[in-house]
Amino acid sequence: MKKDLLFILNNLNCGGAEKALISLLETIDYTRFNVDLFLFKHEGLFFNKIPQQVNIIKEPSNYSYFDMPIKKALLQSTKKGNLRLMWSRLQAGYIFKTEVNPARCEQKVWKYIQKNLDNLDKEYDVAIGYLEKNPIYFCLDNVKANLKLGFIHNDYDKLGMDPMIDNKYFNKLDKVITVSNECANVLKQRFPQYKEKVEVMYNIVSPSLIQKMSLQKLDDPQDGIKIVSVGRLNKQKGFELAIDACEKLVHQGYQVRWDVVGEGQERSELEKLIKDKKLENIFILHGLKENPYPYVRAADIYVQPSRFEGKSIAIDEAKILQKPIITTNFTTAKDQINHEETGLIVEMNGEAIAKGVQRLIDDKTLKNKLIKNLTQEKLGTEEEILKLYDIINAG
Repeated sequence: MKKDLLFILNNLNCGGAEKALISLLETIDYTRFNVDLFLFKHEGLFFNKIPQQVNIIKEPSNYSYFDMPIKKALLQSTKKGNLRLMWSRLQAGYIFKTEVNPARCEQKVWKYIQKNLDNLDKEYDVAIGYLEKNPIYFCLDNVKANLKLGFIHNDYDKLGMDPMIDNKYFNKLDKVITVSNECANVLKQRFPQYKEKVEVMYNIVSPSLIQKMSLQKLDDPQDGIKIVSVGRLNKQKGFELAIDACEKLVHQGYQVRWDVVGEGQERSELEKLIKDKKLENIFILHGLKENPYPYVRAADIYVQPSRFEGKSIAIDEAKILQKPIITTNFTTAKDQINHEETGLIVEMNGEAIAKGVQRLIDDKTLKNKLIKNLTQEKLGTEEEILKLYDIINAG
């Protein structure tokens, strides 16, 4: 008899967790499982990538009131005559205004959102909050299930969250699943009382699919050394460090073109920095691309300038396309890159990134060595789905 599974996520905008969920849903055995997907918002670059076997649950109508300007939300909730919703939105508005830490703000606002969301009627064998904060909280507060799992997709200590809030939720989870060994170590140190609950399941990456998608032609010929980075335009990804590195390379006489595939709230700040450094035709923000892989295939060097990561899917994808990789020395970098064997790990500043790029440009022997080693590395992780099956069966 098939088991009923529920996955919960905020939306399917372009991000590592969102991409990882689509890969998981493309891999899961639908002869063994009925799969439902709950999204707070039915939107995002990957929304049309949801496999047809997945049942998408109706979007919660009241959630939108917490994702719109407060005046509009209060006016509409008043028209509906929903005083509880109006009062909850006012209380949430106070937190939005006073809590400067975005992660803690989301944590604190949840209790007001939760009061205005219906519980799901269906009872599941397994419910999975596929991201920290709201997806996990909804899994525990609004869903009936025999087994409840929560995913943490990053180094917990770098997320800026309040562990006291998460403590009561982690207490109720059957398993806390994370995406790398280093992320697991951080969780065990932060929440030693739950260390037996912590499991590692790597993000699912399919080399054959990535290779196939990378063959799409780009109408963008460019001379010189092509550098590429993929990721959201936010503080975590450190693109201002990449801009600084690019400026240093140009000043040293290197003819480079740096392509960035991704979108985010820091676009305007990054555009201003690019303009100030006179890099408009050199450091290019391409925005979201449904298929970023042709940009990676066309590159000579891949750079990941992040401040922190869980396990970077973008790095795994660059490895699959056998690109020499430079990554900053965030805490989980060594989980993915063997320094001077499969890439270079450099300090977290523009000068170090520039020197790393310079090494790969000038030292062809080193560059070819990295590429050769990547060709010999096993990079597919489709079998990671078996870990999820084991957790479900043990539960």
